[in-house]
Amino acid sequence: MAMPETLLHTPLHGRHVALGAKMVPFAGWEMPVQYEGVIPEHRAVRSDAGVFDVSHMGELEVEGPRALEFLQSVLSNDVDRLQPGEAQYTLLTNEIGGIVDDLIVYRLGEFFFLLVVNAGNREAAYAWLKEREIPGSDVRDVSDDCALLAVQGPRAIERLGLPPAQTFTFAETTIDGVEVMVNRTGYTGEDGCELLCMSEDATRLWDAVLARGVVPCGLGARDTLRLEVCYPLHGNDIGPDTDAISAGLGWACALDKDFEGADVLRRVKEEGPERRLVAFVMEEKAIPRHGMPIGGGGEVTSGSHSPMIGIGIGMGYVPSAQAKADTELTIDVRGKPRRARVVKKPIYKRED
Repeated sequence: MAMPETLLHTPLHGRHVALGAKMVPFAGWEMPVQYEGVIPEHRAVRSDAGVFDVSHMGELEVEGPRALEFLQSVLSNDVDRLQPGEAQYTLLTNEIGGIVDDLIVYRLGEFFFLLVVNAGNREAAYAWLKEREIPGSDVRDVSDDCALLAVQGPRAIERLGLPPAQTFTFAETTIDGVEVMVNRTGYTGEDGCELLCMSEDATRLWDAVLARGVVPCGLGARDTLRLEVCYPLHGNDIGPDTDAISAGLGWACALDKDFEGADVLRRVKEEGPERRLVAFVMEEKAIPRHGMPIGGGGEVTSGSHSPMIGIGIGMGYVPSAQAKADTELTIDVRGKPRRARVVKKPIYKRED
């Protein structure tokens, strides 16, 4: 009989337990899925501000005189466009244009970069980069030294007492005495930031953020928030077998440069993908879930109930002929055909 794997804990594990969070296994970690509940936490982020412990994410440093040259050869986006203080969404691709990981690269200096990778891909991304490292570039996994808190929502920046800044920029500052790197990035479609600090400072930072009136949120709300704005989840919507063009991530690929799988992606773009990742809403009362078949040879990759729209929503791959907005889809919801409709991304948009 196989022994259960020992789950890893973030530096904030004790805080989650003390708050009465429901803890679940996720990518090898024991993480809070909810505190008060997914819907109130989701709505807190859409209306005010919520904080997520995302310290399970991986942090990889790449440094050296040839660090930029190295990253240009392995990442899909054009890293050369970044000035120090700027960040970029990009993909780590394989030889078939598949997505090893989707990540954010931060340019810390002329020869110094930080990659924030998905929790479940930390080891795979590190090994992938290490195998391809060139002389003059050094990849280090510094994840255990770091903690990461995502503070998201229309009032997030105001509650943290931070000045306005452009998205995909970052700056170092202190919040209530804790040194942090404030990254103007996030996974909810709202304004906000991701605060990177040393792991030993995580509890002080968490307590300070909560004291400022920010609501603690779990992975459940993180998933419904990202789905409403159609941000893909690695392992569900994208992976090593899905190419960036079919996934609608061609905008994150600089196809005028050479990187692993670029030739395949150029061909897929030119010929047009056979299938596409679409967003849809249910026309009948039903909640779509990952793996459910879509009529015509498609499949749901993410699905949930939308707390803001109040209906079932999802994303999935369908043949390209079925990918246009307003196309009717039939989803097999536990053996029953249920009608859905393709919509333009994002599914949810704030009404100002």
